[in-house]
Amino acid sequence: MEITGEIVGIIYKNEMNSYTIAEFETEEESTTVVGYLPFIQEGDTLKLIGKFIEHKEYGRQFKIDTFEKMMPQTLGALERYLANGNIKGIGEALAKRIVKKFGEETIHIFKYEPKRLVEIKGISEKKAMEMGETFVQNWEVWQIVGFLEKFGIGAEHAKKVFDLLGISAIEQIEANPYILIDLARGVDFKQIDKMALDLGMNYDNDKRVASGIKYALIRSTYNGHTSVLKTNLIEFVINLLEVSTENVENGLINLNVKNEIVMEDREGQEYVYLNTFFNTEAEIAIRIDRLQKAKNIKQVPEIEKELKKVEENSKIKLSEKQKEAVKLVNDNNVAIITGGPGTGKTTIIKTIIDIYENKGKKVVLCAPTGRATKRMTETTGKEASTLHRLLEIGKIDEDSLYKNTSNYEGAPIDGDLIMVDEMSMVDMFLMNYLLKCIYQGTKLILVGDEDQLASVGPGSVLKDLIHSEQIATIHLDKIFRQAAESKIVLNAHRVNQGEGFIKKEEVESEEMKEDFFFIKGVEQEKMLKEIISLCTGRLKKYGDYDFFQSIQVLSPTKKGILGTKELNRALQEQLNPNLDNLPERASMGAIFRAGDRVMQIKNNYDIYWEKETKDKKEMGTGVFNGEIGTITEINEKEKQVEIRFDDEKIAWYEFSELDQIEHSYAITIHKSQRQ
Repeated sequence: MEITGEIVGIIYKNEMNSYTIAEFETEEESTTVVGYLPFIQEGDTLKLIGKFIEHKEYGRQFKIDTFEKMMPQTLGALERYLANGNIKGIGEALAKRIVKKFGEETIHIFKYEPKRLVEIKGISEKKAMEMGETFVQNWEVWQIVGFLEKFGIGAEHAKKVFDLLGISAIEQIEANPYILIDLARGVDFKQIDKMALDLGMNYDNDKRVASGIKYALIRSTYNGHTSVLKTNLIEFVINLLEVSTENVENGLINLNVKNEIVMEDREGQEYVYLNTFFNTEAEIAIRIDRLQKAKNIKQVPEIEKELKKVEENSKIKLSEKQKEAVKLVNDNNVAIITGGPGTGKTTIIKTIIDIYENKGKKVVLCAPTGRATKRMTETTGKEASTLHRLLEIGKIDEDSLYKNTSNYEGAPIDGDLIMVDEMSMVDMFLMNYLLKCIYQGTKLILVGDEDQLASVGPGSVLKDLIHSEQIATIHLDKIFRQAAESKIVLNAHRVNQGEGFIKKEEVESEEMKEDFFFIKGVEQEKMLKEIISLCTGRLKKYGDYDFFQSIQVLSPTKKGILGTKELNRALQEQLNPNLDNLPERASMGAIFRAGDRVMQIKNNYDIYWEKETKDKKEMGTGVFNGEIGTITEINEKEKQVEIRFDDEKIAWYEFSELDQIEHSYAITIHKSQRQ
């Protein structure tokens, strides 16, 4: 459907991706429009292509698929356009005078005879030429959206492309379509490659080979790697581009000369980095070194006395290792506390908070995920923040993670001591952003278990820092009595030490919790029945564990009878059958219905959400990889699925967007890190 009219008011606009909610006036009616509108301001005349939808709370809205910016159709619209800030120096009064003077000729004057603007009192010849130039530049910007649309690249990328390439963007892209790979992470390489080949580029063209190499290196980062073995990289690029080994070797040499990649020899094997990744690792090392060497101005004097005070007040007797950890933090600007479950990390964190707050110091608590932050707040009684919120990373373009991280200065963190929990989940870019925001002299304490899986993002920061032996580190290995009553904790440590699970005869305490059960089996069909039985009644009877509130099934794989795909199908059938023939929607081999537990499986910085809090109603954009929620409605009329996520925000997905979610009755162990 197509409607034409004018933007008369902007209700909400995400400055990073231009997702907009606006009032739109046509000749027939005034309506609310939602979608990506880069370069758009109040007063602009647009042709919108999309469809009307019925929002559950706000009613009828027009959802934009794409748009075309048009010259104002009436003198009144033209006057509003000139007055809306598009052209520097023209306000409401001057816009009125210009339109009154030139009338229907106004657009022609700006485009082809800008010198005539001097006929308006107060406009010099220099100013007139600048106004005409700005008017023409704005027109050039409008064309970028339409150009990219031809190649299936949405309006959400248009502003990004313009910000980086300027008004000559179209010419630059036509000369080298592969430039889009560098500009927008996630753009389909095959789509861009086809565009280039259709424009006549040769298979062995240097630009094509270079782009293929960089694309391969970016792809490897999706699996957490910061570099790739050169021989593996060459093989991948040969298969991707259908070129020779010599072509790829030459491409690597050229990229190395241009400082776009770095090749490093490690123990006789050559690894290849994107320049940004190599530099980020180097920056982390430099910044940590600076923090370590800064004067220890936050040190608490007479730490032994302070430890005794805390022990007396909290009525907790610290072990010698725990006291050693507190002293380590006091003696160093950067310290690492690592250990498995039940080794007393939380007690150390609480002790450090008490000591430093008693001395008037400000302690900042943070963690990489919402769930980890919530646990930290609950166990310490102090408010913790996600790293993204603390560093205001929601305002950063995702692509900047993979380009020039030095552009992000960040907001300096107001704190004397910064404590990061669940550090094993922090990737290299998040670590670098954190370090950029820490004042010299501030203490940084990294807490985590190095034996956990590495971060989902690129890099293995905690493990690498520990193994460097350059940071003051304490390894906690004693399991405390309360934790030792949990078979889960004991077995986790035994597995790390290469031992088997604890046996019944080895249980020394009668207070040992029966919280760990190992059911051994070799027949997959039989094990599937066991899982279904546990989830649909046995655990409910055993400990009043409700599946949707207390149980999460994990599997190491997606495939097979016991992989997440089959487990999700079987569990959905048992736990959420469609007995009442309610609306459901098929996507990517799965069937979604109201009541299903689902997980977002890719970062979507653009999707709109709303959230009710005690004090106000929040709205924003962005649902991230690993967030879990429940489908609350499937609206066939509007072709939308409503999902309420665990943090209470509600988002609406078009049927075409369901490839972004999957069932989460069962999830992979890898995905469980994202929670």
